[in-house]
Amino acid sequence: MKKFLKEFKEFALQGDVLSMAIGVIIGAAFKDLVTSFTDNFITPILNCIGGTEFGGKIHLIGDNYITWGAFLSSVINFLIMALILFCIIKGANKLMSLGKKKEEVVSLTRKCPYCLSDIPKAATKCPCCTADVEAEE
Repeated sequence: MKKFLKEFKEFALQGDVLSMAIGVIIGAAFKDLVTSFTDNFITPILNCIGGTEFGGKIHLIGDNYITWGAFLSSVINFLIMALILFCIIKGANKLMSLGKKKEEVVSLTRKCPYCLSDIPKAATKCPCCTADVEAEE
């Protein structure tokens, strides 16, 4: 049991798991913020444009209604969240790429001038066609 708890503790304290947990918590709080913005700012503006029926219901049979205003608010909420998350991820990727230098790929081989096979730069004889070649440094 102690080994299991130790392994679980190591797993839970890994950087990836902690980062994911923090992201989920911040995402939930951010969702509430965007929902509040949509409900308290966007929906009233749409009510002014579309009349009081924007948040209304379409009556079906019995006590069944289609609340299309609530659905439209949810779609707007989703679009705002998607746009903001896209901008955050794009910015984070840009910041991560600033610190990295582009590594030059140094080739350790060259082409044989006779048979065009790949040979080491320091080779003086091609292993494929056995031609004598000058070594490169």
